[in-house]
Amino acid sequence: MKLQDLLKNIDIVEVKGDQNVEITGVFTDSRKAIIGSVFVALKGVQVDGHQYIGNALDLGAKVVVHQDSVDTSREGITYIKVKDSADSAGKMASHWYGDPSSKLKLVGVTGTNGKTTTATLLYEMFRKLGYKVGLLSTVANYIDGKVFHATHTTPDPISLNEMLSKMVDAGCDYAFMEVSSHAIHQKRISGLKFVGGIFSNLTQDHLDYHKTMAEYLKAKKAFFDNLPETAFALTNIDDKNGLVMLQNTKAKKCTYSVKSLADFKAKIIEKHFDGTAIDINDKEIQVQFVGVFNVYNLLAVYGATVLLGQDPEQALVILSTLKPVAGRFETIRSPQDFTAIVDYAHTPDALTNVLEAIHEVLDGSGRVITVVGCGGNRDKTKRPIMAREAVRLSDQVILTSDNPRWEEPQAIINDMADGLNSQQLKKALLIIEREQAIKAACALAKPGDVILIAGKGHEDYQDVKGVKHHFDDREVVRAIFAE
Repeated sequence: MKLQDLLKNIDIVEVKGDQNVEITGVFTDSRKAIIGSVFVALKGVQVDGHQYIGNALDLGAKVVVHQDSVDTSREGITYIKVKDSADSAGKMASHWYGDPSSKLKLVGVTGTNGKTTTATLLYEMFRKLGYKVGLLSTVANYIDGKVFHATHTTPDPISLNEMLSKMVDAGCDYAFMEVSSHAIHQKRISGLKFVGGIFSNLTQDHLDYHKTMAEYLKAKKAFFDNLPETAFALTNIDDKNGLVMLQNTKAKKCTYSVKSLADFKAKIIEKHFDGTAIDINDKEIQVQFVGVFNVYNLLAVYGATVLLGQDPEQALVILSTLKPVAGRFETIRSPQDFTAIVDYAHTPDALTNVLEAIHEVLDGSGRVITVVGCGGNRDKTKRPIMAREAVRLSDQVILTSDNPRWEEPQAIINDMADGLNSQQLKKALLIIEREQAIKAACALAKPGDVILIAGKGHEDYQDVKGVKHHFDDREVVRAIFAE
């Protein structure tokens, strides 16, 4: 591809050098630069790509895209100064890979909780409808049934467009992706063409990055502000920020709700640990999901399916066959007649939702024992809140390690315990080793009780001091139950 073709729709400030050169690739990681490639210098949160321009040139890059002033003295190099290098990187990546998002029906799902479940169930729905489908999610990426390991909720723009390009090559008709607030703010999705956007909810998370809830909200809203007129914007109006997402969007505005009148309305009829009977737009179905929060996820899936032109009756039939996503309210029964539930809940709101769902089904007929921790090097302000919510909605709580990363596990647990008063502390045990914490919960459980093991869900590792050690809550539980 010629450089001048790659620069379409890029907000250029200044060009030094030849725009007619043939290029061999686009990179934002200087270590991956190859001979004849373009290196885009991104201003990251922790690393500034402008510092690595020399490295990229040493590896053979012929073009530098930058937004800050740089040394432009190297002979034979083309320097493109742009207004925003992150925005440019997304658009260039899209051009380089042949604008793959325009060849798919791409739907983005954003919100604090429910993104993975909603995106994954849409992927399953459309596969059952007979389409070839792609998925980009926290748990894994899929291209028509083939799985690819996921490292981020939303990948960097180069990886993202490469994956979308592979979906096009595989003949995919649809693609569903989680859109994180980080990805929106860092413009990783610049250049992508969406046919729809879904908003689940907004609760406290990622304040280590966004600093305030107002900034977090602004990042989510930016996704809907940029949707085209041809797209749909489907929002949860039971969330106080649901209608905020629609304020400035040009997309077709659509709503879903459990409490209010909406385009897609659900009513819960019966609840069990193996499923829920619900009414969606006056049609009753049985689904294999538990909890009001999952009813919202299913409503979003149904609404998006209908908005994408599929038959509503057929969508409801398939909805009743869908199964929960790995590590999301995953139920494991013990031989001693108590239940363990493994869930990814790692925000205060998600933890509250899962615990309330458990109480709805138990209806006072058993105790709830919660094992929970908080991740290291992440939003510290939610730690005391997580502990308080766990104690408020549990009979016994065990505070333990999650992914401590570079922090000391005991310090994280202490931050959680600091949110509890002396009376609340009487309901809490502090056990650093996560496996021992799970064993303790199982030893305390009696027939009819429920153990919630929260925070890690599908994850099969613990991140300690930069090393990922194998650890899977579900494996630990099954091993204890087998003893």
